[in-house]
Amino acid sequence: MRLEGNVWKFGDDVDTDVIIPARYLNSTSPEELALHCMEDADAAFSQKVKQGDILVAGKNFGCGSSREHAPISIKAAGISCVVAESFARIFYRNAINIGLPILESPEAAKEAEEGDQFVIEVETGLIQNVTKGKSYSSTPFPEFMQELINAGGLISYVKRRIMNA
Repeated sequence: MRLEGNVWKFGDDVDTDVIIPARYLNSTSPEELALHCMEDADAAFSQKVKQGDILVAGKNFGCGSSREHAPISIKAAGISCVVAESFARIFYRNAINIGLPILESPEAAKEAEEGDQFVIEVETGLIQNVTKGKSYSSTPFPEFMQELINAGGLISYVKRRIMNA
């Protein structure tokens, strides 16, 4: 899977309350959640982000509560991938479960600036910052996790498996 998009940059320790504020957790609609994605960090984020853009952050992205609303809001807002120095483990698993590619690359995250153009090869873990002319490596997902992401998440994966059984 090849992803291309503009970078939206955030810092360290972005918690799930920043990703999707708790006041919106009564909604399960991805479209509704997308309207409020990252609004406490950037009130106009949902109006500015374009389909396919890439969110880049520092250390411990997605810390805090284990709510699945956080990666759902990011994906529904149009973000195709999150690149960070590191992820909170529960966010990491929730992202995979909903089919949102996430890659850990401290170098790419540190050197990226908002507005940079990234090209990402999810299968190999290659991250290219086209704006800066630099390439970075990240550990690619194991084959099974790539299948989950390519299927659009765990539920879609299981449905396909059941239908093909």
